[in-house]
Amino acid sequence: MIQKDIANACAKETLKAIIEDLNGDYFGILVDESKDISHKEQMALVLPEYLLTKIKTFKFIFVLHLMLKVLAMSNELSKILQKKYQDIVIAMEFLNITKKRLQDMRKNGWESLLDDVSSFCDVHDILIPKLDESYFSGKSKRKFSGVSYAHHLRVEVFFVVIDVQLQELNDRFDVVSSDLLLGMGSLNPVNSFSNFDKGKIMTLAKCYPSEFDDGKIRDLNYQLYTFIIHMRCGNLKFSNLQGTRDLVKALVEANLAETYSLVYLLVKLTLILPVATATVERAFSSMKHIKNEERNSIGNQYLNDCLVCFIERDVFINVSNDVIIDCFQNMKTRRGQL
Repeated sequence: MIQKDIANACAKETLKAIIEDLNGDYFGILVDESKDISHKEQMALVLPEYLLTKIKTFKFIFVLHLMLKVLAMSNELSKILQKKYQDIVIAMEFLNITKKRLQDMRKNGWESLLDDVSSFCDVHDILIPKLDESYFSGKSKRKFSGVSYAHHLRVEVFFVVIDVQLQELNDRFDVVSSDLLLGMGSLNPVNSFSNFDKGKIMTLAKCYPSEFDDGKIRDLNYQLYTFIIHMRCGNLKFSNLQGTRDLVKALVEANLAETYSLVYLLVKLTLILPVATATVERAFSSMKHIKNEERNSIGNQYLNDCLVCFIERDVFINVSNDVIIDCFQNMKTRRGQL
């Protein structure tokens, strides 16, 4: 119990130091969940002494070719999203390209896929069924599904796989998320604001109605014109910026934060916007250092306190021991204090 109270005191003082440093400014909260290691999900795969027979079937080959085509279409997008420093605008462009390719495949790719599978089966002496015959599910020939083999492959496999992939992309990058990401990318100062797009920035601002009412939206619209001209005028302070964080620092150092107050506010909001990137995932991977096989039944509060001190160790290391001791002693009356 004492150990938990000490961890709690450390976490409280670390958070207090962070809040004091923020001085009432905006901040973001990242939320994630984890399972206790004793309930870790596992999957067992059993391959029986007839696997070779099963994989040498037309349907199995069809599914493999379908998977290959679908994964190939999203390959470039996957690579871009895995980069530590990614151009959001380019990522969104590849997202749209991937979705268009999948939609085109759904509409026009059935025949070419069927030809590829048939050619492969011919080369490897795999039996090609008559597609207009009835499809029977399972081993029994009595379980007639009521559809032809071609209908089963096209509607119940081909369409379903592509639709699931499209739905996954839409769920992960819905309209709001895309607007936020594109707006953030448009404020990136790299290459003299090459991605600057006033329309996308205005859409981003409208996602924060509490900060940008109708009047501020109107003022931001005018302010952006002056802002982009100023940024591209050749001022050395704004010529070699490497990211949005550098832009904020440059605006403050040049005493322009108040002049471009609305742009400055929007840039700050983009900096704290929690986006599911590899950087965020790496932050939460710290959990494995706290919750491991030797300490797998740790409670939520204790886990939270330990994570605060571990993730924010740069702040925690500067917190005075005396401050932590005072916080610990003020939690409750202990026998040593009686």
